Amino acid sequence: MKAKLRNIHSPDIFDLQGFVPKEENDFGLLLQLIVSALDSDGEESFDIMLCTPKWLTRNHKKTDIIFGRHYLIVFEYNYRKIYDKLKVSVESIEVETWDEIGLKIGRIGKWEFEDYHP
Repeated sequence: MKAKLRNIHSPDIFDLQGFVPKEENDFGLLLQLIVSALDSDGEESFDIMLCTPKWLTRNHKKTDIIFGRHYLIVFEYNYRKIYDKLKVSVESIEVETWDEIGLKIGRIGKWEFEDYHP
């Protein structure tokens, strides 16, 4: 089973392709990756914080210790490069089940069903 990146969007930014940050090296925004199995119409979302090192510094204290999970750290906003990196990362996954896809992509972005127990 292979994963397919269907879309990325942000609840913070209406037009990601046309977005220009106020400061090119100091921004942070939530991205939601919409992913499905290659041969499926169903889809699930994965949240990732896209930010710059300067944004991290501005939004955390010197005494903070941060695990980088679910953060994508960039030095400039370039939609095409960001999209392409996410697409390659997601679509390179090939495993046996959808749950395995979710767990692997969950290393990149927080899966909407992470830690879910029926």
